[in-house]
Amino acid sequence: MKIINTYVYALFIVVILSCNENKEQLSIEVYETSASGHKLTKITEFTSGKEPATIKLLPDEKFQTITGFGGSFTEASAYLLNKISKENRDLILEAYFGEEGANYSLTRTHMNSCDFSLSNYSYAPIEGDKELNSFSIDEDKDDLIPMIKDAMAISKDGFKILASPWTAPPWMKDNNDWRGGKLLPEYKDTWALFFSKYIDAYKAEGIDIWGFTVENEPLGNNNNWESMHFSAEEMTDFVQNHLGPKLEADGKNVKILGYDQNRGEELKEWIKVMYKDEASSKYYDGTAIHWYASTYDFFPESLQFAHNAAPDKYLIQSEACGDSEIPKWQDDAWYWSKESTDWGWDWAPEDQKYLHPKYAPVNRYARDIIGCLNNWVDGWVDWNMVLDKQGGPNWFKNWCLAPVIVDPDKDEVYFTPIYYTLAHFSKYIRPGAVRIGFENTDESLMVTAAQNPDKTIAVILFNEGEESKTISLSLNNKSIKLIINAKAIQTIVVAN
Repeated sequence: MKIINTYVYALFIVVILSCNENKEQLSIEVYETSASGHKLTKITEFTSGKEPATIKLLPDEKFQTITGFGGSFTEASAYLLNKISKENRDLILEAYFGEEGANYSLTRTHMNSCDFSLSNYSYAPIEGDKELNSFSIDEDKDDLIPMIKDAMAISKDGFKILASPWTAPPWMKDNNDWRGGKLLPEYKDTWALFFSKYIDAYKAEGIDIWGFTVENEPLGNNNNWESMHFSAEEMTDFVQNHLGPKLEADGKNVKILGYDQNRGEELKEWIKVMYKDEASSKYYDGTAIHWYASTYDFFPESLQFAHNAAPDKYLIQSEACGDSEIPKWQDDAWYWSKESTDWGWDWAPEDQKYLHPKYAPVNRYARDIIGCLNNWVDGWVDWNMVLDKQGGPNWFKNWCLAPVIVDPDKDEVYFTPIYYTLAHFSKYIRPGAVRIGFENTDESLMVTAAQNPDKTIAVILFNEGEESKTISLSLNNKSIKLIINAKAIQTIVVAN
């Protein structure tokens, strides 16, 4: 697999001379992705450097249990996989779901159509069909379902699927439109039945649904593409009195995540309503969030607030992508450069422009995931896995980036640096891992760490500076000295 031939899976463990002769040496493996050209490359030699920053691992300090990392099955991605050769299709799916690839463990897909569909569609198109006798997932059988099933066949450990509706069928809404509007009261039970039928229909295809978000972006998107509006009170009423009881009555053991939009002050207000009391929170298993409120701020205060309000429930980043961008083809340097802009770049008011500066795509991903993990987020899901050179297909022409870009006309594949960045987390921090504490003397170096079920510890570093950094890493009474390159993300796997 030429695209990902920088993966090295040697079984030996490299031992590097300790910077402290009085301490035993840590046994580690180091993998790096950098602007200088590393792509999840195994690093076995380190030159001497400056006075090291000190990172001390504290495994007795335990935080959240990790649910997983991954990306989303969209009609756009599935359609493109059907347009390229079987060889390249298999290459991409292996790179995402194989043990020697990113080994994704948490994924998302859309119920009914979304902006990254080829057209508007619903599984229940017949107006007034309250019993949903017309319900059918045939729209998904050409592209979406085959992609999911092929990924399942590749994945040794399996992966969770989170399903999200962008909208109910227009006939269930007060504006009778794909975009905007609210669910009519007389269709609340019908819409709850829709979720139950979806589980059964996918189960019949051999696909288990792990959980739902109640509504993608309930605050709306200016009526640009499929959407349906809920206030926090309206969503909580729907979950508490309709969706939760219906899934329970039908014996559907699935997770329900509320909100599913941007972090920030809005998240706090929703959390207050969702977890107001035992009755309001009974059927909520957690909260889903997106990153589009800022290109660089992960809003730690809001994340901490969400965790503290519901410490035993999930907090999952369910969507993220480089939005309002056309991908750069075979240009790794661009993904490390502060040239990308987001949806707020053009319209943000003066007092919010600082939230939407130009950014480097790799930096945004690395900063955000590390920042989220260090503030109680337990799962992180990217948006489209595969897009074309235009950043689609997308019926609304809402172009975006993806970790893997394809040219179906020439049957070519480009694994961008974003792909390798995501793999640093999904491959080495496995479901069931527990984030642990650490001390770090260098504030310019981002760090997170988690102990896996097999007792190995994955330490992830991000150096967005222009100079390499020397690090002294210690655990218990052992330590080791190593170097991270400039503009690099590094995973250190510590044997235990």
